[in-house]
Amino acid sequence: MTVGSNQPYFFPYIAYWQLINRVDIFVLSDSMQYRKKGYINRNDILIDGKRHRYTLEVLGVHTGKLINEVCVGHNAKKILKSISNAYKKAPYFNEVYPMLEEICLNEEKNLAKYVGFSIERIARYLEMDTKFIYLSDLQGKTALKAQERTIDICKRLGADQYINAIGGQKLYSKKVFKEHGIKLNFIKTESVQYKQFHNAFLPNMSIIDIMMFNSREEIKVMLQKYVLI
Repeated sequence: MTVGSNQPYFFPYIAYWQLINRVDIFVLSDSMQYRKKGYINRNDILIDGKRHRYTLEVLGVHTGKLINEVCVGHNAKKILKSISNAYKKAPYFNEVYPMLEEICLNEEKNLAKYVGFSIERIARYLEMDTKFIYLSDLQGKTALKAQERTIDICKRLGADQYINAIGGQKLYSKKVFKEHGIKLNFIKTESVQYKQFHNAFLPNMSIIDIMMFNSREEIKVMLQKYVLI
């Protein structure tokens, strides 16, 4: 069994979805510390040919707060309006926008569950069969950190392989994982390009941008554009 994990991100870019699509179980790391300048509640969309940062408002944030202790604010409708104005002429707008409405207008106030719902909903749209688990449901409160915590996750789930984002190379040791009977790999995204209206291509945009300009079949091809190292 193959396991992957990451913090829940709001409409993240393609590499995140490649990881989800590659593993059997994806652990949403909701009981980790919320970072104000991170991408948990923000990403980029295309507006008038330029990169535009959207940010989901959050409430109750202070030093030491965990992701699942933060609440969703009140600007989801504003984000939806920006998406509509930006992509109403995109080829797959009519197919994708109703799903984005369902996600953004979700009445869940817990940030982790709100974003988690968005991830599971898009995974279903892209016809992935990955199982999702929240870290807080799996481990509860734990003093384990980083590598020890991840190895514990794998053991609890009976995993023999763990795949992480390429940035995890600084955090995890293949030797240590092997000592616990677990194969460790990192997923490295290859070049992914597609047509965005008539402007020069801007890479690493939110999955929103990819879904607006590409069919599910085209996105499935993009999901395979990676190497494991």
